[in-house]
Amino acid sequence: MKELVVRAISGILYISLFLLALNSQHALIGLFFVFGLICLAEFNKLIQLKGIVSYLIFIVLYMSFAYWQLVLISNDGFHEAIQILHVLTIFVQLFLIRDLFSEKALPLFITKRYINTTLYLSSAFIFIILIANYYDTFNPNILLGAFILVWVNDSFAFFIGKSVGKQKLFPRVSPKKTVEGFLGGLFFSCIASYFIAKYTNTLDATNWLILGIIVSVFGTLGDLIESKFKRQAKVKDSGVIMPGHGGLLDRLDSIIFAAPFIYLFLRIIKYVS
Repeated sequence: MKELVVRAISGILYISLFLLALNSQHALIGLFFVFGLICLAEFNKLIQLKGIVSYLIFIVLYMSFAYWQLVLISNDGFHEAIQILHVLTIFVQLFLIRDLFSEKALPLFITKRYINTTLYLSSAFIFIILIANYYDTFNPNILLGAFILVWVNDSFAFFIGKSVGKQKLFPRVSPKKTVEGFLGGLFFSCIASYFIAKYTNTLDATNWLILGIIVSVFGTLGDLIESKFKRQAKVKDSGVIMPGHGGLLDRLDSIIFAAPFIYLFLRIIKYVS
C-alpha cells in the first residue's frame, strides 16, 4: 500500500510538471531540457558511457534547435537542418528496431554509443518540442494528445496483459509484455484518439486515429528497445529518480522513440494539405 502511494505521488508530480509547462513555450523547452539531461545520464549508465561529450552534444543540439524554433522559425536553414536531423534519427531508429529482433547483444562500441546518445535520445527531445510547434506557432495540444495516447497505451497494455495476457510479445527482452496487452493498448489508444480529436482543436479524427496507431506501435518498440538495453546492463530500472516508477527514462522511453515518427506523420499531413 505504501509503495502504491509513493508511486502515485511521484506520477502525479511528473504529470503536473508536464501540464504546467504546456502553458508556456519557454517553460516547455526548459522542462524537456532538464528531462533530456536526466534521461541522458540514465542512458549513459546503461551503456557505460563516461565523460561529458554526450552532454555537450545534447546541450548544443537542443539549444540550437530551441533557439531557431523561438527566433528563426521561418528560416529555410532551420527547416533544412530539421530535415537532415530527422532523416538521420529515423535511420538510427530503424537499426535499433532491427537489433531488437536479433538475438545478439546490442552493439556498444564507442562510436555506436555516441550515435545512440545523439540520434536515438538527444534528437528525440528536439522532436518532442517541435511537435508543440507544428503550426509554426506554439500550440501544445498535439503534444498533449500524444502524451495522453502514450499513457493510455501503457496503462491498458499493463492491465490487460496482467489480467488476460498469455502469449508473450518479446520474451527474450521483456517477459511480462504480452500480445494481448499490446493489442489492448492499441485498441484503447484508438478509442482515446477519437476523444482527443473531439476535444482539441487540432487534427481530424482520422489523423488522430493514425497517430494513435503510431504511438502504440512505436511507443511499444521504444519500451522494448530500452528493456533490451536494461537487460544487457543487468538492471531492472534505468534509475531511481521517480520512486515507484524507476528512472525518468523508464517513463519517457515510449515518447522518445515515437516522437520522430509522430513528427514525420505531421510533416506528411502538412505536405499533402
